[in-house]
Amino acid sequence: MPLDAAPEPFSAPITLSEALGDLASGDFGDLDASELLLAYAPLSQPPYLLAGVGLAIGVLCGLTFSRLVRNRLDGWKQDRLALLPLADATTTPPYIGVILGVTLFIGGSLQVFGFAPGAALLVSFVLSIGTAGALWVQLSRLMDQVQRGVFRAVDFDNFDQFF
Repeated sequence: MPLDAAPEPFSAPITLSEALGDLASGDFGDLDASELLLAYAPLSQPPYLLAGVGLAIGVLCGLTFSRLVRNRLDGWKQDRLALLPLADATTTPPYIGVILGVTLFIGGSLQVFGFAPGAALLVSFVLSIGTAGALWVQLSRLMDQVQRGVFRAVDFDNFDQFF
């Protein structure tokens, strides 16, 4: 093409009358409206509220649980009350609240990053239950050591004592 030649006029893939006809009929060429909605549907409400409520529940129940354990330890120091069993009517509900709060917080956070709600809550529940179970076992072992008088410092670098 010579340098002084004029470029060819731009030609649209469809004419204006075809575009107006598609707009009036609701037809979008080879796509139908539901495909367009699925491809470009905005996330109407990110689950920030779910993550925030989960965080609040987890923190409040965690503080309650820690206060109950501290009261139990204080009662053991003063009056030699039994530390175990750890699972009773006063300590179990706040611990379940911590699990619920952490599950909601992690699930909501995963949903913010695009995970499906069911998958996010399932993954967060499995993580919460696994972590809560391990923590419960460790806390029970430590309280048993304190009650028997053989308490020793916890070495977090040695993972053999945790399992």
